[in-house]
Amino acid sequence: MLLSGWLPARAAQLTPAGPAPITIAAAADLKYVLDSLVTIFNRQHPAGRATVVYGSSGKFYEQLSHGAPFDLFFSADSDYPRRLQQAGLTAGAPQPYALGRLVLWSKKLNPSTQGMSTLLAPQVTHVAIANPAHAPYGRKAEEVLRTYKLYDQVKPKLIFGENIGQTAQYAATGAADVGLLAYSLALSPELRRAGQFYLVPATAHTPLQQSFVVLKRAQGNTTAAAFAAFMASPVARQALKKYGFGLY
Repeated sequence: MLLSGWLPARAAQLTPAGPAPITIAAAADLKYVLDSLVTIFNRQHPAGRATVVYGSSGKFYEQLSHGAPFDLFFSADSDYPRRLQQAGLTAGAPQPYALGRLVLWSKKLNPSTQGMSTLLAPQVTHVAIANPAHAPYGRKAEEVLRTYKLYDQVKPKLIFGENIGQTAQYAATGAADVGLLAYSLALSPELRRAGQFYLVPATAHTPLQQSFVVLKRAQGNTTAAAFAAFMASPVARQALKKYGFGLY
C-alpha cells in the first residue's frame, strides 16, 4: 500500500547529507527476519531510525516507478531493482542478499509425510499461492506446480494472496487447506506452532534471486548507506540463514 500524502515532486528531492530516518519497502517474505534486524539496527543508529512497509515486490516496483517515497527497496525478485536502476531511480547498483525457498504448508494436513501429493488429497479444496501477476513467490509456485505436473488439477482450487504474507494468512486461518508459502514465513514462531510443512526442493523451480537497492531519494543519507552495509554483516547474514534463506 502506498504511504499517504506523498507527492511525486517531493519524492524526487534528495535527502540532505547526514543521518536521517529511512523507510524501507520490503517483500513480505522478509517480515520476521527484517523486523528483528531493524530492531538491532535502530539500537545502533539512534540518530536515524529505519521503519519497514511490507508488500508485494511487483506492487512496490510500480509505486517506486511513479515516485513513491521509499529509501530502500528489498525485492523478492532481483529483476525489479535492476529495472529501477535502468530507469535512473537508484543511488547505486542492486545488491543480492538471499535466495528464497518455497514450502507446502498446512494446518489441517501433514505435507511433511506426503510431499506435493498432499495437493491431491480429497479434503483439499482451496490452495493458496501469491498472485503471480506481481508476487515473485506466486510465479515460483506456478513453476513448482508445473514441475510436478499438478497445475491443471490444482488450478480450479487456487486462491491468490496479494503478497506472500497474505497468502500465509489464508493458510493459517483455514481459508485455504494448504498454501505454497515462503520458507522464511513457515519458520516463524506462529506458523511453526500452527501447522506443518514440506520444503519444496530448490530444483523444482528456477532460483528465486532476491536483491535490495538504495533509491535515489536516499542519496546522501548516511542512515540508508549504513543499513545497506549492515545487511552484509555477520549478524544480518546469520539471521537470513536462520529464516531459511540461501546466501550468496
